[in-house]
Amino acid sequence: MAHAHHGRGGKLVRARLPLAALALAVVLLVTAALPVAQTPTTPAAVAQAALPRVHMVATGGTISNRDGARLTASELAASMPGLERHATLTHEQFANVASTQLTLDQWVQLSQRVNALFRDDAGLAGIVVTSGTDTLEETAFFLHLTVRDPRPVVLVGSMRNPSTLGYEGPANLLEAIRVAASPASRGMGALVVLNDEINSARDVTKTDALRLQTFQSRTHGLLGIVDSDRVVFFRQLLSRHTTRSEFDITAVTALPRVDVLMTYQGAPGDLIRAAVDAGAKGLVIATAGAGSLSGTQADGLSYAAERGVFTVISTRTGAGRIAAFDGPLPANLPPAIARRAAFMVNAEDHTPIKARVLLMLALLRTQDRGEIQRMFKEY
Repeated sequence: MAHAHHGRGGKLVRARLPLAALALAVVLLVTAALPVAQTPTTPAAVAQAALPRVHMVATGGTISNRDGARLTASELAASMPGLERHATLTHEQFANVASTQLTLDQWVQLSQRVNALFRDDAGLAGIVVTSGTDTLEETAFFLHLTVRDPRPVVLVGSMRNPSTLGYEGPANLLEAIRVAASPASRGMGALVVLNDEINSARDVTKTDALRLQTFQSRTHGLLGIVDSDRVVFFRQLLSRHTTRSEFDITAVTALPRVDVLMTYQGAPGDLIRAAVDAGAKGLVIATAGAGSLSGTQADGLSYAAERGVFTVISTRTGAGRIAAFDGPLPANLPPAIARRAAFMVNAEDHTPIKARVLLMLALLRTQDRGEIQRMFKEY
């Protein structure tokens, strides 16, 4: 490339540009021809770009159980007016079944999926999992113990289905997304959000078959509330969970079988024997009061101990603590009692179904009674 100028006497002279100048000129010409990248300029666009990102994993349940066909994750995502003011939502369909139809293998897969989402997306604020309410508290506690990230996992459902007058699914779901998007939820473990209330997955239980206020933490109390202005937390959880949990299920493919049996007047020990013979690796007994057995259950527990099956003693009352027994067993125990005691663990304040979840995970790590008892104290 050359340019011309007039030399002495008006004679036209051509001079050549250096090679570096030629390259620079080409770059400038090409750059000028490229379209200019568009950045958000309107207040609405800027606000949308700044919103926290939340991912929804839909598993089904009453919140999706519309007459004729279940709502999909996409349909749930489109059901919430005002979502654009609170978060940017992505979603996926993990399953679309009643909560009682989720298998233990799916529990493992769900936890692994949630962990992978957090691992692969550092900018994700939180995750919402939709679920049926009947066993939601068990799924929530499992995620509470096995998701190893400080960002919130929020479980949500509804008590009325989409074909029912008063369906509260969109309201609950929007509140769950707001909780997942809130920085205040970080480090709180898995949370359950329904009916404007936030409960810890560790403490919450379904207390009524039909009423909207069914999820409660009884003597422990709720963690917080979701109001129109903001998400408010009233307390924190002291027990171990998520980032402080020792339960890594990255390579786990199956959970050990743990069965729950109840104490009632004249309860037979042969049901305990049957569970052991059927392959139970652990048992939870929902005892009367603070640990009372009935009928021939003690004989059944001896049978379980002889076969190396651990038993967790919980209470059927729904509240109360059965204190852990630490240290070595007394030396003067009768042989039959000593044998049972060597394989017995006290549930602390865990309900029978929560005790089952914790025992399944404990048995993946150890066959030591003292270690399992420690886990029940710390979680």
